[in-house]
Amino acid sequence: MAFASVDDLATRVRELRRNELNMLAQIGALNGISGNFSDAPREQTEFKDCHIRSISLNHGSQSKLHRRDALWQVERAAWVEGPLLTEIAEPDSPSPLARMNLEERLIADYHGTGLTVGPHPMLYRRDEMNRMKVVRAIDLHRLRHGQFTRIAGCVIARQRPGTANGFIFLSLEDETGISNAIITPDLYDQNRLLVIHERFLLIEGILQNVENVISVKAVRVSKLEITEAATRSHDFH
Repeated sequence: MAFASVDDLATRVRELRRNELNMLAQIGALNGISGNFSDAPREQTEFKDCHIRSISLNHGSQSKLHRRDALWQVERAAWVEGPLLTEIAEPDSPSPLARMNLEERLIADYHGTGLTVGPHPMLYRRDEMNRMKVVRAIDLHRLRHGQFTRIAGCVIARQRPGTANGFIFLSLEDETGISNAIITPDLYDQNRLLVIHERFLLIEGILQNVENVISVKAVRVSKLEITEAATRSHDFH
């Protein structure tokens, strides 16, 4: 049986702790629970720097929650009630809190799940990346071996094999896939903090395509300001 409200969820699933309900609300997992209010403003997602239209989350005559609606209702559902009111579910209502913006949603998603349930952060900056002639991961196979190119993305892996003579291998993720970069020992020495600590990088270098294994041998490494969300990387495993 579907949950009628956040209060109904908290009442029927008493095993859920308050912090767990809060996390579900922060990551948008409770947005699909319809509230009992029909005049609440629609939640819309406005994607900056990309051509994705706003998406209404209305369903029928009842408006679905946005994340701060759900957070508001979780706090109310967590209040201790007297015995006479314990079994009475209180109708949900919209909160006075503003909806999360795109950056706040990204931060909440990565904090709660380690990934985002919406578009990849790089998609929001794709128009800018195109102006900078940054090639998407999915398009690298179209380039010729030895061609100068730019790649960019969220660093999801750093490797330094013991047999690689000090070379660092990076995996960068964008909205289309994963591209691989090779960092020489000299370049690493010059950019140690960037290579090790930055979450988003722009790599400029020479494309190598050897038996359909594609990578970019870097000649320049730059930091990208994409989001403050705590993205994760598997480093030197």
